[in-house]
Amino acid sequence: MFDQAQTQLATLRDLLRFAVSRFNEAQLFFGHGSDNAWDEAAYLLLHTLHLPLDRLEPFLDARLTSAERAGLLRIIERRISERLPVAYLTNEAWLGEYRFYVDQRVIVPRSFIAELLREQLAPWIDDPEAVGAVLDLCTGSACLSIIAAHAFPAARIDAVDISPDALAVARRNVEDYDLATRIRLVEGDLFAGLKQRRYDLIIANPPYVKASSMATLPDEYRREPELALASGEDGLDLTRAILAGAQKHLKANGLLVVEIGHNREELEAAFPTTPFTWLDTSAGDQYVFLLHRDELP
Repeated sequence: MFDQAQTQLATLRDLLRFAVSRFNEAQLFFGHGSDNAWDEAAYLLLHTLHLPLDRLEPFLDARLTSAERAGLLRIIERRISERLPVAYLTNEAWLGEYRFYVDQRVIVPRSFIAELLREQLAPWIDDPEAVGAVLDLCTGSACLSIIAAHAFPAARIDAVDISPDALAVARRNVEDYDLATRIRLVEGDLFAGLKQRRYDLIIANPPYVKASSMATLPDEYRREPELALASGEDGLDLTRAILAGAQKHLKANGLLVVEIGHNREELEAAFPTTPFTWLDTSAGDQYVFLLHRDELP
């Protein structure tokens, strides 16, 4: 099929239609930046051709060179045969207007906390300029640290991860944004390497996939580091550890913001007296909680 396509498909419109058909036929899973075959195919093809990602229409009927067509067919075939998230094929991921380098050493950036940071955590933080110290636990690619640095211009940020591979990717992103003087990368297990440091804000998007869900993950998620996904039988192992250690690392009026996936019901059952505030995100109010320091269990 791909050999025939080399001679029969002439324009970007042809290749786009072909990619959508093949992606749907292969029953790919979309959850790393897009949620359907059309959007993913359009992004993948425009990126590969070095065209503006927001300007598909002017180029749809442009004829492709044989080298361009071969390159597009190769990357379409890789997406299908290797079941790689598209971010690993392009080595980039986007959160809003922020672009990050990624590869298979790190989880593909996706977090509802990013959209809350772009709003400077209003109304929970009155004065973004007054935020002087931020801790980003399980930083991965450092995506949330970088967005936090823009949201809180006076803040110094400690970005912690247990994986040296993830921190190597994070370092590249921090340097790309020229933030090495404000973001300190720390290799360690949650709070272990932070001594007595205290913060105005702690954010965390930790692993939160429960064991039963890990066993049935789509192939695309299995291409990501398991260390960044799995969190025990009920998905709350890392969240429990964060709740246990956050108090001594928060300043008197400090805030903790944590993303927990689909585990709200389990979390509230495990901590029935803790007054979680559930923050509104584009997907609803069950994925990210906020606690003041004096509300921690």
